[in-house]
Amino acid sequence: MRTLLFALAIPLLADSAAGLKWTAPDGWKSQGPRPMRAATYMIPPGSGDSESAECAIYFFGAGQGGSIEANLDRWKGQMLGPGGQPAEAKVEKRTVNGFSVTTIASAGEYTGMGGPMAASKSKQSGYHLLGAIVEGPGGNMFIKFTGPAKTIIANQPKFELLLKSFQKEK
Repeated sequence: MRTLLFALAIPLLADSAAGLKWTAPDGWKSQGPRPMRAATYMIPPGSGDSESAECAIYFFGAGQGGSIEANLDRWKGQMLGPGGQPAEAKVEKRTVNGFSVTTIASAGEYTGMGGPMAASKSKQSGYHLLGAIVEGPGGNMFIKFTGPAKTIIANQPKFELLLKSFQKEK
């Protein structure tokens, strides 16, 4: 019984950084923090996909990590459409639990991260990118969810739950 109670409590645990806390959706396996990341979650492949997806939450420090627009432009450039041009992206602004949140959604050929810190990675066709920038009390949190299309589409409601779970740390 004690093991069952402990197992039921695990999804209720929240991660935190920058004065914010959040709760990972059920089924998203935490990989813990990594360099430049407050959290990393692996999402198992959805029906019809053979690869997992990844959701990374970045926090670089107050006033660090670049502007919202610079990050949106970088993410847009990581998804290519026909002819190798940046894929179309849908950007929206909204308020979640009192925080300004900018979201992006794009699909196409994923080129991965750019810059000197990125590991070389081949382009991945049929990928989706969902991103969000949460303007928190300690600085911006950058959330990037990438993976095969079917897996991302199936987990889009869970991504929304993740965004809605962000709240000020007490």
